Amino acid sequence: MNSNLTTTQTAPFSELHSVISSKPDKSIFDIIIDEEVNLDSYCKALINKVFELNPSKFSGFINYQVNLVSGKNKWLNKFENLLANNEILFASKTALSRYNKLFNLIEQKRIELKSLSVSEPLNKTPKRFINAESEDRHFSFYEVKNHVNSLSCYSEKVIYLTDEICQYREADILFTNTKLADFKKQCKTLLRGIQEDKILKTQLVREQEEEYNKSNAAAKTGLKLQINGPINIITHAFKQMMVNVKPNGTPYIQYKIKDVAQFICDNFTDENGQPLSNATIQTYLSPNRTDKDPNTDTTVKF
Repeated sequence: MNSNLTTTQTAPFSELHSVISSKPDKSIFDIIIDEEVNLDSYCKALINKVFELNPSKFSGFINYQVNLVSGKNKWLNKFENLLANNEILFASKTALSRYNKLFNLIEQKRIELKSLSVSEPLNKTPKRFINAESEDRHFSFYEVKNHVNSLSCYSEKVIYLTDEICQYREADILFTNTKLADFKKQCKTLLRGIQEDKILKTQLVREQEEEYNKSNAAAKTGLKLQINGPINIITHAFKQMMVNVKPNGTPYIQYKIKDVAQFICDNFTDENGQPLSNATIQTYLSPNRTDKDPNTDTTVKF
């Protein structure tokens, strides 16, 4: 029987899973749609699949489709609605047997899903902490907050909260606890708080890095000591350490005059805070230029 009719009525499915006909590893239970995937094309393809499959495959088909969606009971309800809305297509005796078998299998699947959900943990969330209920799940900000607190990764928290908000937005809410705040608003507030906390922490780390870089740059630049007196006093002190020989036969500082002069210029300034002249310092350090040494009463003796 060809059910590809313009009179096919739709049902409000929220999840439309389909594949194209050219997909190499497609299953016989897949919904095939080569055109634009929308509610109309999905419902027509689903009706076509019902008439294409052997009735012995119906149970496998329902199991396969249910496993593709997150809202399992919701999909079953919409599938049942679709069959009922298009009852006219099952007018013949053969088609009617398909119709009845599908309804029986849908109900069996509901019972199976219900039995699986019975084995809930002993610490079941009290009713007073449930914000809302849909056809196939409840929404509890109490549970959401506890789960978020158990996550250590920022991205996991954001993904989880975003998914909860999306699922709540798409769900058909049957019950709302008016004593609790709106579930979606609470999740959005928590999500915003986590994101703002992340921004603050990132900013704090950046400021700490900048402060470290500044202090490190200052350390690399080096602090210069200001000499409050004649320059030749400090150069004469270095000269003594470079010239006077210790008992072991070597001077205290065994470097070339130009190297010591550069060290003094890099680490000292004159009494006005101005840089020292490297050429002048080398002259003061020269052992032959005793005329540049300070008076005996002002020298540093080693």
